[in-house]
Amino acid sequence: MTKLPSVTTPVSASGLFSSLNRDVPAGVVVFLVALPLCLGIAQASGAPLLSGLIAGVVGGLVVTAVSRSALSVSGPAAGLTAVVAVSISTLGFRAFLLALVIAGVLQLLLGVLRLGSIAHYFPSAVIKGMLAAIGVLIILKQLPHAVGYDNDWQGDMETGGRALLDSIPALNAITPAAVAVTIACFGLYAVWGRVQKLPGMKFIPAAMGAAVLGAVVALLWPGSPMAAEHMVALPIFSSPADVWAAIVTPDWSAVSDGRVWSTALTICVVASIETLLCLEAVDRLDPERRISPPNRELVAQGVGNLVSGLIGGLPMTSVIVRSSANVQAGGRTRMAAMVHGGLLLVSVLFLAVLFNRVPLAALAVVLLVVGAKLTPLSLWKNMWRAGATQFVPFAVTVVAVVATDLLKGTLIGLVVGLVFAIRRQQQNAIEQSADGRSITIRFTKDMTFLQKAALKDTLRQLPDGATVTIDRSVCDFVDDDIDELLMEFGQTSSARRIVVHETLTDEVRARRALLVPAH
Repeated sequence: MTKLPSVTTPVSASGLFSSLNRDVPAGVVVFLVALPLCLGIAQASGAPLLSGLIAGVVGGLVVTAVSRSALSVSGPAAGLTAVVAVSISTLGFRAFLLALVIAGVLQLLLGVLRLGSIAHYFPSAVIKGMLAAIGVLIILKQLPHAVGYDNDWQGDMETGGRALLDSIPALNAITPAAVAVTIACFGLYAVWGRVQKLPGMKFIPAAMGAAVLGAVVALLWPGSPMAAEHMVALPIFSSPADVWAAIVTPDWSAVSDGRVWSTALTICVVASIETLLCLEAVDRLDPERRISPPNRELVAQGVGNLVSGLIGGLPMTSVIVRSSANVQAGGRTRMAAMVHGGLLLVSVLFLAVLFNRVPLAALAVVLLVVGAKLTPLSLWKNMWRAGATQFVPFAVTVVAVVATDLLKGTLIGLVVGLVFAIRRQQQNAIEQSADGRSITIRFTKDMTFLQKAALKDTLRQLPDGATVTIDRSVCDFVDDDIDELLMEFGQTSSARRIVVHETLTDEVRARRALLVPAH
């Protein structure tokens, strides 16, 4: 007998501690994956680096505590860097935090209202295009950091063209030490598959290796170590008062700014979609095939983003990179994500001195790899092979997001996707067969106003003196626009000596009696 997937249910305290021998090592692995990504995503977003770590801590501790997903891990996500970068550059960081708080409340409401199916209303091609465009923007944003153009780097991610133009001055300000770090880190990524075969290296992620190698190269660079402006700069806490002083709070006076609300809506939509897609992917990876409740996850993410915004963190989502690392490392319960969050908190409080030895160029390499994974050549090839109905919405979304911004570009892609969906719906909806002067017009799909033009053309081309049968037996739904058109044709067909036969139910006759033909 086939075992059905089980819905993840609340886990008791004893349940959380039942797999410590698996969850603690898995949590350590996820921590090693998350640490450089938290810093790198904050850098890509133009936010204080500490804000990325705060989001990681909140994602690991707060979101996990509320969530009912056993293996999903939350934290700052590459998919939101475009939104965050533009928002910070236009609103300022504190007003952006207010937008994040509002976005958290909106997400919470989505979960309470049981709207966890929201992601299903976006075509797959548009979502893939959105993520691919984010990959392009991340790459454009990180290229200057990769060559050491950090101190005066003022480019944002408003548009890809702007980022590309702003990166040109980087060619005149190349730092040899940063280039050496970048080359070394890329080299490490190239051989990391072999490195992981060494004893004790199996679960060490390439991103952590790149951060360590970058620190070593920067320290040993001939002459003198890299200048401070090329290095990670986290605050060093010596007392609880220092921690409190480093927390940035929202600017509540910006609540009347329409841009804040627009940003909040964008964060809410993008974060919710990315979370729900990730949740579905993680459930597929779960060895126990547990099904995570999406509405509960939206509540958890809403609470997490609300808390993160209140204390100066970045927006977060459920993240497939950390979640898949959790599965591969043998995690079994939410305790693994909590261990990862706890280790991030410890690192923020006590390990900032070590973090500040990591060059920004090393983080740039980590983000360049992330960007390349979001928009790989294989994805473009697969979308091309899928045909115009998939490739055109995908490509339009990529170009529109890069040329405008994430929200506008995604909406443009959505419109194009809907146009293609309408075209597919219109195709072969009406079949016509003839036996001499007797003609049958058969509806093979639900008929809406979208098929009105095609039906009108079909009726117009009927020969005079024909006998026409309208067959709607296999069609479940015919809307009022189509019925109105058929009524008008029946009233005028006698002038062309056309006889119309149509079998109608009592319900259709009653509805037609209420229609007023348009003139």
